[in-house]
Amino acid sequence: MSPDQDSKPTSERPLANDLEIVHDSMLDGLSQLADYFGFSKVMGQLYGSLLLSAEPLSLDDMMARLGISKASVSTNIRSLEHMGMVRQVWVRGGSGRRKYYQAETDFWQIFSNFLSGRELRDLEHALSVMQENHQRISASINDLPPDQQILARLYLDRIAQMQALFRFAQLIISSVMNQVSGIDVSAVSSVELQ
Repeated sequence: MSPDQDSKPTSERPLANDLEIVHDSMLDGLSQLADYFGFSKVMGQLYGSLLLSAEPLSLDDMMARLGISKASVSTNIRSLEHMGMVRQVWVRGGSGRRKYYQAETDFWQIFSNFLSGRELRDLEHALSVMQENHQRISASINDLPPDQQILARLYLDRIAQMQALFRFAQLIISSVMNQVSGIDVSAVSSVELQ
């Protein structure tokens, strides 16, 4: 490596081949993971870029690295910030008008925010809808023709089964969140499941 390349900030130097392969693989994996959980692939790529960067990045840096529009970077970075996955940071010597971001690296915090926020909220909403439907059928079942009363009882039974499953999921998520809130997640990284 030439002395000139050595003096450049890490973010401006080209990556060695193995680092580039791992970098691209991580961005691809995180984009697929984001897509799996119903988020945009760009969110996964942005988080990955920040996670694998030694320095905070500006919106322009991320736009150039990923080859995506500034509007897409801006929209998706706001979503990541709202979810607690990235945070805006001050950079000494950085342009006063540019915003710089850094990835949250407390993965347990990200996971717990995700579970306690989105998942519990979705479960609560689903339970509310099921309760309303159960009440609607219960209130009108006696006014239905006999053959539809049989179908209404089937609906009530299936709704009750789903409510039990969703309440169980709520209980598991809440219990897990309460039990592991103080655990160092890195301590279990070498545990093998059988």
